[in-house]
Amino acid sequence: MTSDPYLLSAREIAAQIRRKAVSPVEVARAHLDRIARLNPKLNAFVDYQPEAVLTQAREAERAIRLGDDLGPLHGVPVSIKSSIDVAGHRCEAGTRLRAGHIAAEDAPLVARLRAAGAVILGVTNAPELLMAWETDNLLYGRTNNPWDLTRTAGGSSGGEAAAIAAGLSAGGVGSDGGGSIREPAHFCGICGLKPTPGRIPSTGHFPKSGGPFALIGVVGPMARTIEDVRTMFAVMAGWDDGDPCAALVEVREIPETVVQSLNIGCFEDDGRTPVTQETRLAVKRAVTLLSSCGFRIDPFRPEGLEEARQRWWEFFGTAGGMILGPMLRGHESELSPILREFQGWTHAAPPHTGESLLAAWLGRDELREKILLQMRKYPVLICPTAAIPAFRHGEREWQVEGKTVKYLDAWSYCEWFNLLGFPAAVVPMGFSEEGLPIGVQIVGRPWEDEVVLAVAARLEAECGPWKGPPALG
Repeated sequence: MTSDPYLLSAREIAAQIRRKAVSPVEVARAHLDRIARLNPKLNAFVDYQPEAVLTQAREAERAIRLGDDLGPLHGVPVSIKSSIDVAGHRCEAGTRLRAGHIAAEDAPLVARLRAAGAVILGVTNAPELLMAWETDNLLYGRTNNPWDLTRTAGGSSGGEAAAIAAGLSAGGVGSDGGGSIREPAHFCGICGLKPTPGRIPSTGHFPKSGGPFALIGVVGPMARTIEDVRTMFAVMAGWDDGDPCAALVEVREIPETVVQSLNIGCFEDDGRTPVTQETRLAVKRAVTLLSSCGFRIDPFRPEGLEEARQRWWEFFGTAGGMILGPMLRGHESELSPILREFQGWTHAAPPHTGESLLAAWLGRDELREKILLQMRKYPVLICPTAAIPAFRHGEREWQVEGKTVKYLDAWSYCEWFNLLGFPAAVVPMGFSEEGLPIGVQIVGRPWEDEVVLAVAARLEAECGPWKGPPALG
């Protein structure tokens, strides 16, 4: 086995375990040692239990000795965002209002990972109630980016992204209501998928998926390779009664001829929020690589993106603030500065009336139809993930192409697709002048997650092996 087992892909770890080149216990110990050494610098894990991990690994080893059928993730160590139930672990979603809350049972997606053989390492840090694009809270403090400890790992799945990029886990699960899988993946140089709502059950997530949150929020896989993201997606996908968006859509194999025949549209910016020059170059590189292997790619930017940004805030900001309001009322002194800042943004506009929420919902559906009709010609899009790479802790605005980009605007490239319910994957595609990773977004139509992953896999193959952060000591 490689001298750095913790930087192998999940697929490679599983293959070596199947060949008996390494045991699940050896793999688990390597990851636990890595966590013990690097987590104090990164603050990615907030609850991990070494003995429980080793118990799972010994069970995985016993299954091999007995000749049991092995799942695709047998012996692979994975992590879970601390807003998702993992039996016996904290599920606090970064808030003092749930301090010490221990999940009684696994969320369905966690149970499915275990059934596929995965070893659950523990749970990772998130901003309070997941309402930020950085990870910091009053329970555990901030998570640092393994590429540069002075910068954020993103949010709200920042603990997951940092853990995976630094080799503390082989893959994991985040959640995404406005870029919270894709932005951290982009910031930390890994891959992630925001699936179509209903493909992977959100049951067992806190805050609970329901109403407007169910339309825009999802749970999804994060890993160092698209192949690992695909494997985890296939394991976790499927109907569950607790997910209000669940649908009986089976995981499919997309023939290569179908993938190759797709027309792809691309755009480097949305005409409103500028992106850094390195971000433009990353999109150009993605287009060049896919064009070189036979894809037809044309400049194309759907009409309606600015309306989608505004509509998204009506769901995530205005409605989200109303959903969380009763829980927060009377506890203002216990809230983190980041969550209080979010409250200030949500209170800047009046709360929804029945009429305004109905208008937002109808407007969203009309806009979704408008953009889907445009995407009949271009069922796949390539575009930036965010306006900037990972920012320094505490920053709130940036100068890009001579224009000031505000905090809430920098991630609009993700937010559109939450509002529309489109699947979107992130693939690492370049670096900034400061050596920070930059990912591009591959976007598809609802329920065509497999198409998105197939194009992302082709792009990743053209890029070459995954490149990790410099040594952390």
